[in-house]
Amino acid sequence: MSVSAAKQTADSLQKPADPLQKLDAAVVASPPVRRYRAALFQTYVLGSSAVFITLAVVAHYVAYFPMDLRITRALQSYHGHAFSQLMYFISWIGFMPQVDVIGAVAVIALFVTGLKWEAVSALFAAAGILVGTLTKIVVYRPRPSADLVQVLGQLPSSGFPSGHVLCFTCFAGFFAFLCYTLLKKSMLRTALITFFIALIALMGASRIYEGQHWFSDVMGAYLLGSLWLALTIKFYRWGKPRFFVHQPLAPETPVAKAS
Repeated sequence: MSVSAAKQTADSLQKPADPLQKLDAAVVASPPVRRYRAALFQTYVLGSSAVFITLAVVAHYVAYFPMDLRITRALQSYHGHAFSQLMYFISWIGFMPQVDVIGAVAVIALFVTGLKWEAVSALFAAAGILVGTLTKIVVYRPRPSADLVQVLGQLPSSGFPSGHVLCFTCFAGFFAFLCYTLLKKSMLRTALITFFIALIALMGASRIYEGQHWFSDVMGAYLLGSLWLALTIKFYRWGKPRFFVHQPLAPETPVAKAS
């Protein structure tokens, strides 16, 4: 046996091939990429939090902005029948009791199909509406007035942030996240994600179109909803390898216990 061949044999004995290392290198981003993504995420959270707090404080003292009035009048200037019916329907599903029924059916469907931790996390996502309700009480901003824009129906609660938009950003946003992470790349996955994103976007437009929220109310809800959605995803990822690891569908490797 030659010297080079003997050296190669010795190296192979000292460093056996590790398929897990090859798999890790293939599917896991490199440390610099992970650090960049983490920094980007933290920047978004901090930036969105600062913008939301600022907007909430200003909304407490300012009933509406000139931009709010222009956007509402521009949106309400379109009177297409199909568009109007779509706006009314989108808002309708955000009111009680239909929103409660939709949410309950969605959570139960996750649970009975075997996605038990996903169902628990969906309930956590829906809890974001409680934060929105507390914010409404603190900010106490009046809703659009009928002498400024067309108002489908005057509601007694505070206008900032929009509860409809907040609820769907948290809940439908989490379902879009589940579709992206749990389903294989396919037309169905793309269609479902597109549907949930469109539903979130249309909800904001519908609340402005019906004259029950200002644009700034809607944007405040998107900001707060995205922050709660980010917290929901962290909650989901924290609990996924710790609870329901043997669930029937999409199980997770249990987290290693410290010795």
